[in-house]
This record gives sequence, C-alpha cells and structure tokens, in this order.
Amino acid sequence: MRIVPAQELTGEVVVPGDKSIAHRALLLGALADGVTRVANVPDSDDLAATKRCLEALGVPIVRNGGGALHVTGGRIGEAAAPLDCGGSGTTIRLIAGLLAGLPFTSILSANAQLAKRPMGRIIDPLKLMGADISPLPPPATPNGRQAMLIIKGGGLHAIEYATPVASAQVKSAVLLAALHASGHTTVRESAATRDHTERMLRAMGAQITHDRETNTIMLSPSHLSALNISVPNDFSSAAFFIAAGLLAPRADLLIKAVNLNPTRTGLLDIITAMGGAVAVEQGHEENGEPVGDLRVRTVAGLRGATVGGAVVPRAIDEFPLVALLATQAEGETLVRDAAELRVKESDRVSAVAVELRKLGAQIEERPDGFVVRGRTPLHGAEVDSHGDHRLAMMLAVAGLIASGETRISGAESVAKSFPEFERVLAGITR
Repeated sequence: MRIVPAQELTGEVVVPGDKSIAHRALLLGALADGVTRVANVPDSDDLAATKRCLEALGVPIVRNGGGALHVTGGRIGEAAAPLDCGGSGTTIRLIAGLLAGLPFTSILSANAQLAKRPMGRIIDPLKLMGADISPLPPPATPNGRQAMLIIKGGGLHAIEYATPVASAQVKSAVLLAALHASGHTTVRESAATRDHTERMLRAMGAQITHDRETNTIMLSPSHLSALNISVPNDFSSAAFFIAAGLLAPRADLLIKAVNLNPTRTGLLDIITAMGGAVAVEQGHEENGEPVGDLRVRTVAGLRGATVGGAVVPRAIDEFPLVALLATQAEGETLVRDAAELRVKESDRVSAVAVELRKLGAQIEERPDGFVVRGRTPLHGAEVDSHGDHRLAMMLAVAGLIASGETRISGAESVAKSFPEFERVLAGITR
C-alpha cells in the first residue's frame, strides 16, 4: 500500500459490520432454536473462519438475496476433519467453549500466526468445568494449518471463575460452555471487557445476570431462541478514520451507524483526555447495542496523557492509534497496563515502536506499554505491517500526515477485518 500526504479528509464513511458481534451471532445462532437472521456480516477473513467451522459441524448457513446470513440452529454434529480457524483468535477461543459442552470430539487448527497466541487462558477454565481439552503438538494438518486443540466434549459442571486477564474471549468461552454445564456458572472479570456475548445471550432468552459494579456474570444452562440481528458497524474499524480526521490539516467526516457499546469506546475517553473531541449524532439502540454516527473534525493542540487501568481493555485494539495520536500531541504520553498488546496478531508494543520510529516518532517500549514524546513531524518511509491488520491500517493513517510517500509492506493483512479499507480511505482523501 502506498500512501501520500492528504490536505483534506471529507465525506461520509461506512465501515464494515462489527466482527465481534457477528462472530457471536453466528455461534449463538447455531445453538438457538429456529433460524437466526444476521444482517451486515462483514466480509473478512475472520468471519469466514467462523462460518467455515460451523458449516463443517453441519450447521446450515445460507445467504439470502439481501446479503443476510440465515443460520439454522440445533444441527451441530461432529466434524469429519479438523476445524480450520485460520488466523481468528475469536473463532478458536469461542468455538472451543461452544464445543466443550457438546458430546463429541473436535480438533481445532490454525494458521502459523494464530498458533503462536496463548490458548492456556481458555484451556484452564474449561478444564475446571470438566472439559477434556488439551493442546496438540506439531506437525501441521494436511492443509498447512497447525493442529492446536483437541476437545472431547460433554459432561461439564458449573464453576466460579475469576479471569486472571481482562479478556472478552476468555469470558465468552466460559459462558458458551456454561450453556451446557450443570448448575450456575459465575465469571468475575478483573476489569470490564466488551459485553456483546452477555447482551446477545439475554436477547436470546438465556438465564443470565450481569452485575456491572462488580463485573460479575452468572449464567445457567439455557435454551436459546433465534433472533433477527442487524450487526452495527465496527467501532474498531471506525477508529482509523477517527484518528485520521483528528490529525488531518482539514477534516469533516461523518462515520455512519457505529457500534458505541461503552465496553468498546475507550478510545473516545483517551481522546478526551488528550484534549480532543468526537461528536455523537443520531444515537439510538439496535438489538440491545447503542449505535450512532460519529462526526470527526480536525483538532489542534492535542496534549500528552497517561493511559492505564480500566480504560485499557475498552481500547485494547486501538492502542496503535493511541501511539500515533501521541506523536502529534504536546508532551509525553505514557501507556501502561497493556501487556496484552504483546500477544495479539503481532507483538503490538514492539511492532508499533519499531515502525513509528521509521517514520520519525520518539517512542520507547515498556514491558506493559510504551512512552511517546511529541509533538514530532513524521516523514514517509518503507514500513512493515508485521502481518497485523491493525498495524497496517495505523501506518496508512500515519502516512496521511507524513511528508513524502509511505510504503507499507504486508498490507494484504487488512483482509482479516477490513478488506475495503484502502478504497474507503481513498474515497475521503482530497
């Protein structure tokens, strides 16, 4: 991908549907009685992985003339071959929870990138529930994937579990398993994480309670009923255009119909702490999720801030952009309590620091985050995505404000979440 400086960003932006919600709609739809209709499913590699795994398990998924997916529930059975989760961490962790409660054996495989990511965080609680689940060593499966987990499902019991890391994927894996476990399962989070699983379970009729003051969720075995779900647009995809609009010399962007679940919008709080602002317009609720349009205009005078604590899991996917914003803020920005960034698609602490330094940024790694000293003019350079979709898109935004041309290798990684990113970006660039 080649990016040159932009003087102006203007127009309406429509980003893909929220993949976190879409994953859950397909998985819970496969468990629900009836046919769940899921509209605005993003065309991304990650969602293709979840759909592929469910179809291999015998779940009928049909696309209607309007593009919505119809998922027929109650048809899950043993797959004839390992389930190919590709590079999707959400797919492998959530489907592991789903399969732990079902009475057959499954093998989950992944690509080389996903195979490096930690799975003990779901294996441990599922074993506590009585699941027979264990990691698999090499060699790779015949399609080039690494066989990662073998699950002999069924016979689960409820547990009380305190998550050692703030992870919506870990929480969701336990909750999916709890649907088929005897007794009442309780999950206590170390910090609030995205709550799409809880909201959708409640909407489908599950016996679930959520104490937000103590970050405690209780779920009993439940039968789910099918829903018509319209997936709102993805905040994490919108975040790249938020940052681009704030930093451009001139900008007036309207980002349409974005999911504004407060467990996802920590970036907006960080922007406020840095002296910026993003306006919410046309706020409303769809399928239990808050949705609205975002108006983004250029902001002068961003200032450094200290970012840590409870806001971190609410902005975990946006920290590459926080680092970029910090390069254009006066003073020092410190990000801490974000060691989770090191086990994403890349080591995002190291990779962000390495690539932004190529553009002229003053950024230093810390074990659980980074320090950025601004304000620093950026210049174009040859940079690398490290195979990480979010890093590729952040570097493209950086290229809009850097002098000269920025060339991003490995930009094909954006297909993981936002295949149309380059086209959408070009459409607002003047």
